[in-house]
Amino acid sequence: MNSAYMSVIAALAGSAVGALPSFATTWLTLHSHERAERFAKAITRREHLYGKFIEEAPKLFTDALTRHLDEPSKLVRLYALVGNLRLCASADVIVKAQVATHLIFGTHNRPNIDFRNLEDRQERDTDVLRAFSEACRVRLARLDLAEWSSFATGQPLGGIHHGDRRA
Repeated sequence: MNSAYMSVIAALAGSAVGALPSFATTWLTLHSHERAERFAKAITRREHLYGKFIEEAPKLFTDALTRHLDEPSKLVRLYALVGNLRLCASADVIVKAQVATHLIFGTHNRPNIDFRNLEDRQERDTDVLRAFSEACRVRLARLDLAEWSSFATGQPLGGIHHGDRRA
């Protein structure tokens, strides 16, 4: 083989070897940024769903306290929110959402309450969202460095269902 060819091949090989670490660093940086973005979006989605449930449930609970169920379609949105929570929330959050939902449905079957009557109010004074909101707060607080590390490395994380990161 000609020495000119050898020089060209050596120069190209040297350039390739020199460029490889730069390429690898760029790829790893981009990959970690994409993971961080997916993680942040997953948290934001959970927070949004938790908030929508917290907004909807008290409206329906107040309605259940003051009147009988005349339009079952009012409850569809709450059912849909629980279904969406099943896609990305942990089992404890889902259970608390279902308990709140069942409480609302059960309240429709009870006698209506007169909010002007103090005894009626005290007898049925229920914080329908307390357990749900506490479960959400606990799960969001657990999204610490250990869970982020697990998410970032792609390793399984406790509470995963169908390949989804659970809040």
